[in-house]
Amino acid sequence: MIVYFAGLGSMGSGMARCLIHAGHEVHLLDHNPERVASLHEAGGHPLQGNAPPADAIVSVVMNAEQTRSVLFADEALALRLKPGGVIVSCATVSPAFASEMEAEANNLGQLYVDAPISGGAVKAAEGTLSMMVSGKAEALKAATPLFDAMAETVHRMGDTAGAGSAMKAVNQLLAGIHVAAMGEALAFAASQKLDLEQVVKVVSASAGTSWMFENRAPHVVQSDYTPLSKLDIWLKDLGIVTDIARAADLPVPVAASALSQFRDASDAGFGQQDDAAVAKYAASRGGITLPGER
Repeated sequence: MIVYFAGLGSMGSGMARCLIHAGHEVHLLDHNPERVASLHEAGGHPLQGNAPPADAIVSVVMNAEQTRSVLFADEALALRLKPGGVIVSCATVSPAFASEMEAEANNLGQLYVDAPISGGAVKAAEGTLSMMVSGKAEALKAATPLFDAMAETVHRMGDTAGAGSAMKAVNQLLAGIHVAAMGEALAFAASQKLDLEQVVKVVSASAGTSWMFENRAPHVVQSDYTPLSKLDIWLKDLGIVTDIARAADLPVPVAASALSQFRDASDAGFGQQDDAAVAKYAASRGGITLPGER
């Protein structure tokens, strides 16, 4: 397939590489030319005005605003799709926004798949992501060769856009809470003079563990806050969760508390660091020192 691929961040770059390796003709778009150049060396093509019309667009940009810009506004890639082409949109957005994008695509005679992703940069590079997809049957069928290259598990959530994004919101509610809890737990452990490397080993083999704990806690132990997933992303993702819950008149106090922790950590200057830095914020509130800090 001829694929336009927008968004070459920590997840998107691995996904695009998997599509290239699977034999698709991938045309690349990103604000960072170095990312495009890296994948150009791997067999991709910088997206240019003379690129052939696409069979599909894969959009792995950050948010709703960027999604609209890439697909229908500034870049307007949807206008360069072949008739009946498919858009696979992977950003974490609200279900209502996903439905709106599906309607715009359908008005142009295009197909649309609401396709949030989970698994992190490593699984993106391996082509073993979990995808939560929803859309018309013909849209899902058209996107199947792309799913085969990028994902290990494809969860089909519904026949209209929005269900995939709702499912991603459920996942992000849990994931965000788990990251915030990880930070609080390590700060608490440090306050008790425990060796944090041993704490990670014990918790990882005990009932209190979570995937996010096992993935993020080593960043704290190693004092490595290189932003694989920026803390500020949770302001958006948990903000979507709480907005959806508010519209449903459903209190979500634990998610709201986690969002408050991330907001405060961002305000304290940790927003552009890895989200594991929420542990640094939690520790700082009690005057606790974590590994690598004075």
